[in-house]
Amino acid sequence: MNVAPREPVEETGGLGLLVAHDPAWAGEFAALSEVYRAALGDLLLRVEHVGSTAVPGLLAKPILDLDLVIADATAFAATASALGALGYSHRGDQGIAGREVFKRADDHTPFTQPPRRWLAHHLYVCCADSRELRRHLAFRDVLRRSPLLCDRYTAMKRELARQSGGDRKRYALLKETACRDLVESALAST
Repeated sequence: MNVAPREPVEETGGLGLLVAHDPAWAGEFAALSEVYRAALGDLLLRVEHVGSTAVPGLLAKPILDLDLVIADATAFAATASALGALGYSHRGDQGIAGREVFKRADDHTPFTQPPRRWLAHHLYVCCADSRELRRHLAFRDVLRRSPLLCDRYTAMKRELARQSGGDRKRYALLKETACRDLVESALAST
């Protein structure tokens, strides 16, 4: 299944990247998960779909956030090597302990046979005991359980998109700061 980029259904403050939830995201996640399972084998404990695209009904940028969960740091070197063969490059933790970032070489990453174009995604590797993994899962899960929180989060994202004036980096920074309280609240409720 090749997933073409979706046109924004909702223009939000010039950002133009926030769209209504697309049920096809779950299928793309499943397809990517199969690639990672095949490439990583026993190194991989599980693949988690996190972020806004993992929450049905939530307004989101059409970019999947994926956490590859490994047992511990002893599995990291082999995991990074296997991801390198798929076309990903390791970029360190980018200032967030417990979450290693991997960037795609291009739209055909992960490399598969036959080649295909994948939906944009952010790929992270986390150890099973990582606080950052726990944060990702707690926030996703509380959003899935709470329509009221989803509504608040959607309203916040719309406002931040408006405030950012279409600047993606500014939007990300504003969202990170504004989300801190929501995430901490989600963690406290787990």
